[in-house]
Amino acid sequence: MGSRRAAAGRRRTKPAVIGSVAAVVVAGAGFGAYAMYGGGADGDDSARTKSAAAGVKSGPLTAAEVTSTAQRFLTAWQKGDVAGAAAATDDAGAAKALLTGYAKDARIKDATFTAGTPAGEKVPFSVKATVAYEKASEPLAYDSALTVVRRAGDGEPRVDWHAAVVHPELRDGDTLVTGKAGDPPVKALDRDGGEITAAKYPSLGTVLDGLRDKYGKKSGGTPGVELRVVRGGAEGDGKGSKEAKGSGADDVADKTLLELSKGTPGTLKTTLDPALQAAAEKQVDGKKGASVVLLRASTGEVLAVANGGHGFNTAFLGSLAPGSTMKVVTASMLLEKDLASVNEKHPCPKYFSYGGWKFQNDDKFEIKDGTFKASFARSCNTAFISQAPELEDDDLTRQAKEVFGLSMNNWSVGVSTFDGRVPVQSKAQMAASLIGQGGVRMNPLNMASVSATVKSGSFHQPYLVAPSVDGRALATASRTMSGGTLAALRELMSYTAASGTAAEAMAGVSGDVGAKTGSAEVDGQEKPNGWFTAYRGDLAAAGVVQQGGHGGDTAGPIVAALLKAGG
Repeated sequence: MGSRRAAAGRRRTKPAVIGSVAAVVVAGAGFGAYAMYGGGADGDDSARTKSAAAGVKSGPLTAAEVTSTAQRFLTAWQKGDVAGAAAATDDAGAAKALLTGYAKDARIKDATFTAGTPAGEKVPFSVKATVAYEKASEPLAYDSALTVVRRAGDGEPRVDWHAAVVHPELRDGDTLVTGKAGDPPVKALDRDGGEITAAKYPSLGTVLDGLRDKYGKKSGGTPGVELRVVRGGAEGDGKGSKEAKGSGADDVADKTLLELSKGTPGTLKTTLDPALQAAAEKQVDGKKGASVVLLRASTGEVLAVANGGHGFNTAFLGSLAPGSTMKVVTASMLLEKDLASVNEKHPCPKYFSYGGWKFQNDDKFEIKDGTFKASFARSCNTAFISQAPELEDDDLTRQAKEVFGLSMNNWSVGVSTFDGRVPVQSKAQMAASLIGQGGVRMNPLNMASVSATVKSGSFHQPYLVAPSVDGRALATASRTMSGGTLAALRELMSYTAASGTAAEAMAGVSGDVGAKTGSAEVDGQEKPNGWFTAYRGDLAAAGVVQQGGHGGDTAGPIVAALLKAGG
């Protein structure tokens, strides 16, 4: 994955100080006038003195402690007493910085906080305010919440500080800024010239943010004025995203919260197909954990991308164990190393132990005297793990990089992506990686590219915006599979689509087809994530349904429907 420039660095013009937050009113169930106008803060200081004499406070928070702490924080914030509000939290430094920026940089004034009824340690509150910049101003309204905890060390009740207390769209490290947008708006077009909007294609909201982040200054527009979340900690230039905290979720584009004046959008053409994008949206609608990507195999063009949960682009940025869909990559390696052959006998026992771990197949099945084709089609784990003793620790990593273009951190799609991870591992973890567990992480974009590589015969880096738009170079793989290996791999995937675990989902998908199912166990989930990757003609697709179960039953129908829609 390429890296992208620091989001915070995009803001070239820092808004000037307008003044402190104006006097506001805190009201709502559980909040009395006494606490609002001074009693709460004084009472808390007295409590601290008593605590010091009596020892460290412990035990569950009382309702009075929750209410008084929330009162102290909101009352100070309403008066513009940033230091006082910060002192009511368990991280005064971070709180002071963000609360100062609320008035200074976000230009929010005349704020009114209305507290709701506490639910345990959590106190909801609503905000009504005005955002003003030069001659432009707009009302702002949103809901937030705070949680009261015991402070480490003395047990005093304090607001558990996180940036989301200030605004629910903020993550720790983010800031709020009002001013001329660093990036002009972008009018994104599909491949036929039609405008792409989040209203028309709900899944593309985060994609549109990413396009603006990358191409706003290159597409000929002029910026407007807006209140915006500026993400903290992002790096690079928008070509790709680094994996963060194992999920890819930390590389997210800045987000506009309120538009005070409109800019003039520039125009940017994408590779998206309007009919296929509409079909993808329909397939994931109502399925929060579902994501899917459809590519043109011969070029890498992204024809459709959709996520059932619209808040995060799992299809491009997700970092999830791909389960048995990874066996496509592993099989290509075993075929190249003469450790497997399509129609020769290959072991598929109930169990196989390696590196101190005992591996088994789904429902502990075995295939006696079966071929490698049968093991691939039925997704036999032990057929792959049994070859671990013959492999070097870096064999799978090299295969993924050299042939499939994965895990190189250099894809340049046009928006941020997570480009897969296949780390060098040893012993049991290396064995687990052969079946898409261990440290292997992918998303639908990666796995659609795997099927595209098998179908086309070589890796074509996926892209959403043509490289000719900005002259960027696409990632390449260092080698291709031999003709014999490629033919064998296609035979395995074709047989799986016709007679293996993918057959039910692929029924009715005609032509030159191939597929592979997968299920990935995740700690803490009752059901595994269901995966499916397939090709048909010059189309390749992959999808995941988180906590869905078997891939053939969950992601399979989504992928198959898109391949059918592609004609």
